[in-house]
This record gives sequence, C-alpha cells and structure tokens, in this order.
Amino acid sequence: MASHNELGARGETLAVNFLRSKNYSILATNWRWHKAEVDIIAQIDNTLVFAEVKTRSSDTFIKPEEAVNEKKQQLLIEAAEAYCDANEIEMELRFDVIAIVHQGSKIITKHIEGAF
Repeated sequence: MASHNELGARGETLAVNFLRSKNYSILATNWRWHKAEVDIIAQIDNTLVFAEVKTRSSDTFIKPEEAVNEKKQQLLIEAAEAYCDANEIEMELRFDVIAIVHQGSKIITKHIEGAF
C-alpha cells in the first residue's frame, strides 16, 4: 500500500474512534455507490451523518477540509440519497468533514459538523 493510502487509512481509523468517543454509532465505513465512496456513515440521536475524512501530514499548502471540493460534495450527496433509498431511511441528514493533520508526534483532529 502506498504511504498516502496508509496515512488515509490511519486517519479513517482515528476518525471512527473519535466519533465513537462522542457517542456516534458507526453504521458503515468506506461505503461505495458508483463513483462515490463515503468514508463514514454514522448516527447521532436522530441525525444520519455522512462524514468525509481528509488526512494530511501537513497543512502547509492546503488545509485538509479545503480538499472537499464541490464535485466531491455532490458525489457524497448522491451517495447519501442512494444509501437512504437502499436502506429505507427517512431522517435528518448531515454532511461532516473530519480533518486530521499529523504534525510530528502530534495529531490534530478537526470535526466540522454540517460542512456543506
């Protein structure tokens, strides 16, 4: 596995653990629909959360959350609709971004609720 893939996988594991520590129920990870992949699908209270995880070794050039562009957002929205249809879910939806930056031995996690 390429090092950037390993970094991304570690970030997703950190994000799942972070959400669990905040009492989210994790329903799915790496859920695919056509060209879209939802990193984490979770539930908190009566809200279904579709979370995109962006992990970087540095935020010098671009912050991780800035990498979730309009095209990616649209793919996530379409995937969320497909997930809800396939599972006959009718509840409030929210799209979050979890930005993780490794700064040496320090890991900074930023959870942006309702990012788009």
